[in-house]
Amino acid sequence: MLKRFFIFIGLIGTVLLLFKFCDFKKSDDTTTIDSAGLIQQQILNVGKLIVTEGHFSEVITYKNQEKYLMGMVHFDKKALVIVNADVSVAYDLHKMKYEIDEPSKIISIVYIPKEEIKINPDIKFYDVEQSKLNPFTADDYNKINKSVKANLAKKIEKSTLKSNAQNRLISELSQLLITTSNLGWTLKYDGKVIENNEALNQQIKL
Repeated sequence: MLKRFFIFIGLIGTVLLLFKFCDFKKSDDTTTIDSAGLIQQQILNVGKLIVTEGHFSEVITYKNQEKYLMGMVHFDKKALVIVNADVSVAYDLHKMKYEIDEPSKIISIVYIPKEEIKINPDIKFYDVEQSKLNPFTADDYNKINKSVKANLAKKIEKSTLKSNAQNRLISELSQLLITTSNLGWTLKYDGKVIENNEALNQQIKL
């Protein structure tokens, strides 16, 4: 009788252990699914338009001369051109491409879009001088507009606008790095493992 009692107790213990094991496996699977879901959600959070804006001003004196009779007669035109321009540098991370290797817990960024620079100049003319034989034409305005944008492009390169935009890009991507690290995943870019923000800065050179 006592022997049967111990056998009965042993069977109950075995059943309880099996339930515990099954519950553990279920819990472990749920954690894996949740971590992948959190990674996907963080990518959605990062996938947005990052815009850094700046303002530039410049003054240009435009001159043109038409010569006749071997240069003995000429007709001049000139104008003072004042430019105020709003400039934006944007990264559209909706276009970012990535691959998720769930079994290996690796997320690989395979493409980050280049920055998009938009220049919207407001051009105003003052002290315009011209003659009937050398008036301002559409060609003059096109030349001025082209010259303005070329000068502004040089100013943008010398300014901190592009570096500030890239810093914002790195800041957004670092949120993804934090999430992957906390969940035990590995983040890669261009085939290289990104372990920290310093590596992120060095490897994301656009």
